[in-house]
Amino acid sequence: MKFYSLLFVSLFFIRCASLAQDKNMKDTPSNTLDIAAVPELPYHQIPDYPEKVTAGTTIGRTLDGLGYRYYWATKDLTEKDLAFEPGNEGRPAKDVLEHLLGLSDMIANTAQKLPNIRPRPEIALTWEAQRTMTLNNIKKASDIFKASSDEEIAAMKIIFQRRGEQNAVPIWHLFNGPIDDAISHVGQITSYRRSAGNPINPFVNVFMGKTKEN
Repeated sequence: MKFYSLLFVSLFFIRCASLAQDKNMKDTPSNTLDIAAVPELPYHQIPDYPEKVTAGTTIGRTLDGLGYRYYWATKDLTEKDLAFEPGNEGRPAKDVLEHLLGLSDMIANTAQKLPNIRPRPEIALTWEAQRTMTLNNIKKASDIFKASSDEEIAAMKIIFQRRGEQNAVPIWHLFNGPIDDAISHVGQITSYRRSAGNPINPFVNVFMGKTKEN
């Protein structure tokens, strides 16, 4: 008899807990994410200074600056912002952002000594997935460059692969190519969203790499 009493009490509490969980699920919108379960994106602010100046840490710090600018230029973009066109035959913002993803791929591939496949494979991504991938590409490349010796940096090349054949150019082209191009396009997005009526956070400080919490 004592066993059945304990069993009844246990089942009663399990049922209560289940009902409470069901209520919480009903009270929570289906599109609400558990923020604690979502990994924080890099470049909310620029990381601390490297311990020493090397070729790798210099490239890494440059990429950190790009990542910080991209993070805030693209934070809280709306569908209206993504569809914005400058009206002078310029590309809409969403096309510029897709190009930025491609540039980040090239930078990350160079750091990892991987080829850039041409034509570039097309992958259907949501905007949030695209933003996450771009930021993670920049962070991954920055980390690799910072950990690389001057000799390793000097030996790196940008590799292109088309129809099974590869050709490579010296790493110098990483600066005047994808890195400079990406910085220019981030400024373009900043301008676009301002024109669309959704300017970036006014507390963003690109010189210090920090954003004042309002």
